[in-house]
Amino acid sequence: MAIEQGAKPLCFTVLTPSEGSAEIIERPIIAEAPIAIEYNGIGYAVMMATPIDLRDYAVGFSLSEGLITHPDDILALDTHQSELGWILRIQVPQENAEKVVARARQRVSESSCGLCGMDNLEEVMRPLPRITAQIDVADAAIFSALSALRSHQTLNADTGSAHAAAFCAPDGAILMTREDVGRHNALDKLIGALADAGIDISAGFIILTARCSLELVQKTILANCPMLVTISAATDLAINIAQKSGLRLVSLARADSALAAMPQND
Repeated sequence: MAIEQGAKPLCFTVLTPSEGSAEIIERPIIAEAPIAIEYNGIGYAVMMATPIDLRDYAVGFSLSEGLITHPDDILALDTHQSELGWILRIQVPQENAEKVVARARQRVSESSCGLCGMDNLEEVMRPLPRITAQIDVADAAIFSALSALRSHQTLNADTGSAHAAAFCAPDGAILMTREDVGRHNALDKLIGALADAGIDISAGFIILTARCSLELVQKTILANCPMLVTISAATDLAINIAQKSGLRLVSLARADSALAAMPQND
C-alpha cells in the first residue's frame, strides 16, 4: 500500500482548556479524492475515496456492481491522476459493456454512501441471492480477530481516520486487510484484492470498522461471504436483508461482547 498517497503531513495548532502558548504539531492526514470510474469510455460513477489500492478498488467495485464476474473480465485498467482527482479507465468485453450501458448513471457519492444516484427504489431494494457458503466460526475466533485488527490498520494508525475491512479465516486469523476513508470503499477494495489473489471469500468472514448498513450487507451477500462482523451497530434493514439471504451478521462487536442477529425462521 502506498502510504504516501494515503496520507500527507499537515501542521496544526494544539488547543487546550488551559491558558498558555499553543503547541504546533505535524501529523499525517488521510487523503480523500474524487475517483471517476469509466467503463469503455462511459462515465459510470464518481466516488470519494482514498487513492490507494486502486486496482483492488476497480475490481471490487466492478464485482459489487455486477458489471463483471471475475477479475479477468477487466481487459485493461488505466489509473490516471488529474488536477482534480483520479480517473479509473476500465476496459471490459462487449457483453459486459452492455451491462454498463444498461445501468450507467452519472452520480457523485460521498464516501459514506454507496446508494447515491440509484434511479429508483426497485434498484436499491433489488432481490439478492441466498448465501450458499457455510462455515463454522466459534465465538472465540470472532474476538480473536477483533483483538488483532488494530495491528493490521496501518493507515488508521498514522491518521486515526481510516475504515478497515479485514478478511479472516474461520479460526480468526486475519489474512488480508484494506483501508479507506469510506467503509464501502474499504470493503470493495478487500473484495477486489481477494478476487485478484484467487482467495475464496466464501471460506472465511469479514470484519468492518463501521456501522452496518444495507449497502455493506448487499456487497457481502453478492460476494457470497457467509459472515459479516461490524464494530458498530446494524440497522434494522441491514439485519432484515441479512436474515433473508442467510448471511450471519454480528454487530456492535467489541472486546467483551457482540450482538448476533437471530436467523430468520423459514
